[in-house]
Amino acid sequence: MERLGCMKTKTDRSKQRIALVLQGGGALGAYQAGIYQALHEHELTPDWVVGTSIGAINAAIIAGNPYAQRLTRLREFWDRVSHDDNLDLARIPDQARQFNSWLATLDAMTRGVPGFFTPRLFSLFPAGLAVPPEAASFYDTGALSETLKSLVDFDYINAARGIRLTVNAVKVTSGDLVSFDSAKRALGVEHIMASGALPPGFSAVRIDGELYWDGGLYSNTPLETVLNDAPHANTLCFMVDLWSAEGPEPTTLDEVETRQKDVMFASRSKRHIDAYLQTHKLQHTVRDLYDRLPDELQSKTDDDVLAALGCATTMHIVRLPYAGRDWHMASKDINFSRGSIAWRWDQGYRDASRAIEQAGWLAATPKDVGVIVHELTPYAMKERMEK
Repeated sequence: MERLGCMKTKTDRSKQRIALVLQGGGALGAYQAGIYQALHEHELTPDWVVGTSIGAINAAIIAGNPYAQRLTRLREFWDRVSHDDNLDLARIPDQARQFNSWLATLDAMTRGVPGFFTPRLFSLFPAGLAVPPEAASFYDTGALSETLKSLVDFDYINAARGIRLTVNAVKVTSGDLVSFDSAKRALGVEHIMASGALPPGFSAVRIDGELYWDGGLYSNTPLETVLNDAPHANTLCFMVDLWSAEGPEPTTLDEVETRQKDVMFASRSKRHIDAYLQTHKLQHTVRDLYDRLPDELQSKTDDDVLAALGCATTMHIVRLPYAGRDWHMASKDINFSRGSIAWRWDQGYRDASRAIEQAGWLAATPKDVGVIVHELTPYAMKERMEK
């Protein structure tokens, strides 16, 4: 495992695991790549990467390459799927950038994205046209499959030589969320494709006879995968939010669509954390009761079960929210223009670097605290202890 190197600077040996949680969000995923670059440069190497949709793609590239090749492969992916800007961004004001964003969106919708997806001609016909379920979509993602095969070494992932990888998808016929975890099964390109199969744009992917769609349809932030993992371990978890649950009242149709997307895909992490907090507090209490028992009682079988129910671990969650700009439109998630991709990558790098410099997780933690959330805002790092 590559966990020891990550303990050198901005964490300590008591943090037994570093996790990176990546949302779905299409072209906004370049922000996640910038965040990983900052973690990489500060030797905060994740032990475990959990992703949905574009987050699953970034996660697979990170986990599917040796340490020295990860940033190169991420760069190659985002260079491959981006296209030149229609306007010279260095020569136009921010107000004109919205028009450039509109052109980039139109380009992706009509011609597709290189190395990612292309339009299906039959999708121009009436919606009632029957096709195989693996082809029932507006776009063909065969190009993404080839891109992933060229950039991700699945043998490396499955040999468990580096980072644990978990990607989430939804079973089409039941609506259940399914986690594909390299710690429990071999993963292939089909699992990453399934996690990013957002209908009706992209078609379902069949795995072991079952059809799967994008995990974001059920939960776009796979934080609960980390929260519910057993056995518990002291964890430093970096959680990247690409959508904002909070926002101003919309005054234009584009702002309405922007707010609608943000609300639909935003993290429900606070709800998950609050629920986990209650459980974790109870487990801490159980563990404390067990530790107070005399040795002769601790040795009994029933009390061994009591010990297993208890928990003395601590989780630090560093929340990194993406903040858009005025020239971003509702279609920001399909704006793969080179300038936008570069801006998001740089913003992710800056935000993560600032959070790492704060390193709030190094502060002393009270014994009864199970979860601590460190929130990066556009202005400052705010920390609140959950007791």
